[in-house]
This record gives sequence, structure tokens and C-alpha cells, in this order.
Amino acid sequence: MGDHMTKEAVHQILSLLDKEYGTDKEGFLHMEDWQLLLAIMLSAQSTDQQVDKVLPDLWKRFSSVRQIAEAPEEEIGDYIRTVGLYKNKAKNMKQCCRQIIEEHGGKVPVTLEELLTLSGVGRKTATLFLADAYNIPGVTVDTHVFRIARRLGWAVGKNPVQVEFELMELLPRDHWNRINFQLIYHGRTICTARKCYCERCFLNPWCDTYKLSAS
Repeated sequence: MGDHMTKEAVHQILSLLDKEYGTDKEGFLHMEDWQLLLAIMLSAQSTDQQVDKVLPDLWKRFSSVRQIAEAPEEEIGDYIRTVGLYKNKAKNMKQCCRQIIEEHGGKVPVTLEELLTLSGVGRKTATLFLADAYNIPGVTVDTHVFRIARRLGWAVGKNPVQVEFELMELLPRDHWNRINFQLIYHGRTICTARKCYCERCFLNPWCDTYKLSAS
């Protein structure tokens, strides 16, 4: 963490993120926990808009964990064809639902450790599910969070898990869940992977990357 990043600086940045992007996000269409979990799985390497478009028909056709578990992969794939990596996701969705039935009595597990045993569920998906379903605090580190945390000087970790633990130590617990969607919005509009639009970034007074580029 940069020397400038005092608790007061962190508080100022978080206040600005709250003001700019809000403290609540719109969730995916779902009625039950398993649907939320699968929706989050679908969102990997896809946009929320892509996922939102397929969910109504998907849930209309598959209204239970068992229906997904027993469906042919090809049929599941037909409903999510416009989502990135749809063939692999269809395979994982089917296997995940089979595991939920066979190993967890038809209920989605509620611990990180158990969720990580499910097919297609990585640490990012599991943490985000627990946050969205049960408001369990956790920092979800996707590509946007990883990139911006390092650019700001909030973290120096070389992989998402290292950055996750750095941010959990740095950020107040009540900000853990919302830092993900706030930095996603920021990463899509201002601090993008291809270019930093520092001249219109409200965080540049505290940003390591901006200070290096301006020096």
C-alpha cells in the first residue's frame, strides 16, 4: 500500500465511490438460491446484460435444481448460447446441480469451503454469491478490482487471492460487498484495462498510477 494511503484517504475514496456508484446493486433475476448461483456462474467473462437477457427463458424452462441436473447439456446450452463460454458453462451448471442434489440435499451450501467444491464455482463466484444471497461480507476480486486496487496502491498482490486479503485488511468490513460492483463500474468507464482516463477520474488525487504518470 502506498505511503499516502492513510485511513482518512481510504475513507475519502470510499465516500466518493458511494456517491458516484451507490451502495446497492441490482441483482440477477432469481427466485431461489440455486438460480442466483447459476446466474453468477454465467456472468463470468460475460456482461450482466448478456446474462439478464437469457435468464427469463432459462428459468421458465428449468424451474428446479433437478430439472437442470437431468437436462442434456446441449439443451441447457441452447438457452445460454449468447453468453460467453456457453458450452463449458452448460456442462458446469448441470454438474453443479447434480452435486447440490447428491451431496447437499438439494440446498446450495452456505460456506465458502463447500461452495468451492461445486463444479464451475471458483472463489470469485462463491464470495459474490454469499454476499448477494446472505449479505455475508467478502471482497470479490475480479479483473476490474484486481487492476484498480493495484493502480490505486491499495494492494501489491500478484494474484486475486493475495489482493483479496490485502483489501479485507485495508477496507472497513461494511464496504467489502459493495467494493466489487463499484470498481466494476469504475473499471468499465474510467479506469479501463486499455487506458486510464485520469483527467476525468475523481480518484486521481490518491492514485499511485496517476502520480507516476504526472511526475
